[in-house]
Amino acid sequence: MAASNLRVEDYAGVTLVTFTDPSILDAATIEQIGRDLYKLTDVQKKQKLVLDFANVKFLSSHALGVFITLQKKVADIKGTMVFAGLRKELMKVFSLTGLDKMFKFFPTDADALGSFGVRLS
Repeated sequence: MAASNLRVEDYAGVTLVTFTDPSILDAATIEQIGRDLYKLTDVQKKQKLVLDFANVKFLSSHALGVFITLQKKVADIKGTMVFAGLRKELMKVFSLTGLDKMFKFFPTDADALGSFGVRLS
């Protein structure tokens, strides 16, 4: 089974998910990421999610489908999900696919956490 390479931390009720692998391309890895992320909403009922892409350099279009599904799951439990730390090249993928209108983006994880009222010291 592929490892999803996620670091999950809680900050005052906000779940920060950091992708530790610079490449999210492999189908098995993406499926594992999906399972791990879906557990946050389906099992743990996490309503405030920050996905931090600061370490990510490459992202497959298959991964976009996982994020769309996760967004729907978050909305189903009346939650909010935001993205942080996307490089310009990756942001371009979201813009070209129109997903930049579906998600909210912040330059850093601290900015994204701040949007939920959490301040890092």
